[in-house]
Amino acid sequence: MLEKQDLPLIVQSDMTVLLDYEHPRSEEARKKLCLFAELIKRPGNWHTYKISSLSLWNAASTGMDAQIIIESLRSYARYGLPGVMESNIRKLMDRYGKLRLQIYEDKLLLAGEEVLLNELAAHKAILECLGERSSGGAWAVNPEYRGQLKQELIRLGYPVLDLAGYHTGEALSVALRPATLQGKPFSLRDYQRQAVELFYKEGTIQGGSGVIVLPCGAGKTIVGIAALARLNSATLILTSNATSVQQWKEELLDKTTLQPSEVGEYTGASKQVRPVTIATYQILTHRKSKKDSFSHMKLFSERDWGLIIYDEVHLLPAPVFRMTAEIQATRRLGLTATLVREDGCEEDVFSLIGPKQFELQWKTVEAEGHIATVKCTEIRVPLDQGMSELYHSAEKRSRLRLAAENPGKVAVVRQLLERHNGTPTLIIGQYLSQLHSIADTLKVPVITGELPQEERQTLYEQFKSGEVPVLAVSKVANFAVDLPDAAVAIQISGSYGSRQEEAQRIGRILRPKDGLNEAWFYTVVSDDTSETDYAARRQLFLLEQGYQYELEKSP
Repeated sequence: MLEKQDLPLIVQSDMTVLLDYEHPRSEEARKKLCLFAELIKRPGNWHTYKISSLSLWNAASTGMDAQIIIESLRSYARYGLPGVMESNIRKLMDRYGKLRLQIYEDKLLLAGEEVLLNELAAHKAILECLGERSSGGAWAVNPEYRGQLKQELIRLGYPVLDLAGYHTGEALSVALRPATLQGKPFSLRDYQRQAVELFYKEGTIQGGSGVIVLPCGAGKTIVGIAALARLNSATLILTSNATSVQQWKEELLDKTTLQPSEVGEYTGASKQVRPVTIATYQILTHRKSKKDSFSHMKLFSERDWGLIIYDEVHLLPAPVFRMTAEIQATRRLGLTATLVREDGCEEDVFSLIGPKQFELQWKTVEAEGHIATVKCTEIRVPLDQGMSELYHSAEKRSRLRLAAENPGKVAVVRQLLERHNGTPTLIIGQYLSQLHSIADTLKVPVITGELPQEERQTLYEQFKSGEVPVLAVSKVANFAVDLPDAAVAIQISGSYGSRQEEAQRIGRILRPKDGLNEAWFYTVVSDDTSETDYAARRQLFLLEQGYQYELEKSP
């Protein structure tokens, strides 16, 4: 039996947990920890996790309770569990379920313990959403304030269980096909079926509305389509770009009984509102000036939608949050590979879209062969000769770009292309001048936001067919671009320390591959610069999922 000093966690009273990554039991401890904590930094072999109110409430939404979490920590804690940590976990977990929104005699009510309701009603922002007090002590709520009330309450530290139900919306006859239009057998994977079932449950803690978290390439679109088919109601699908709109349409027509006349595209080029309508976030938030209204936001009320699907929900822009607050009687399904938001709006996703209903760890899906096994490597490149003095004399903000656009990276990219000659490869970068320069040098085509949508689509198709083996792409390819054969990604620059972007970029190569089902992800950074610090932060989410980055140094 192991002694306490042989355990991998140091649990601290400030709700942080240190994981000894070199410990032989670190992997089993990490798998438990990531269910209710978030990795925030990794100095050396010690990885620091933070337990927050939101991480605990998302754990609660999937069925975990305080005792499970406390026992998980105790079983790996080298020096035991501080009393204040245990007390905080119990207090925060106890708040989940204290407040409920429910319908009684056709009235929307906020119910809970009378003392707590009195305390919260003392807050002006809460009182504005409340009506009369019922004889049972619950507060009447104006249905128009359903979303706003949930937002305000979670900011005060009290998540609400929304059990008020949803209207059915406009009826739509649709079913999943047993085979695709190409004749290939089609059925849901077990985890996809489970995700749909958890979403569908109405009137329970989990069901009705919320977020499904699955790795890139694991079939989040299929989950959305299956939810649509289960509900049989008019559906609005919001996604990240025009390419994704087209991919959703193709999947809907290929795997459901929907007819082309029933599926509409609502983008800059087309404004079709049909029983199933697919729109981009960009078109919804478009306006002529900051003083003008969002002219396309009316799409939310153009039909009686029974379901709204938010694809890549971690990208949801603020104006769409505000609209979502007003449509809480419509079922909402969020799809994402990561709940990480770099803008700190995770609480808005939780309160307005719904809690996490289902999550599958990336390595679990990989072990089942549904996504590729990825080898991650960070390659450190010396600053190009003559750049060092310029770098060190530059302002802090300018230094990152100088390091990111280090010309010495070109030779490394060339070597990697030779190493993986014949393997479909993406070169991914943040800065357009850098992408165009490297594409010109290496004689490869480049896709950026400047390229018209039709030309982008042509290059994507040429890449899929093998006619174009290497593509240089900007952040327009970060999201929802289906390039199933891509097996190598070379990241030459990124958006500061974005964990979200790192996850999305590795997602471009996760589609299952024939044969050994392998893929390679390289991130090329300038050594001894601020870029290495940002790279370390970018990698946090994937480390939390069990990926490891090997370190190479370029000569």
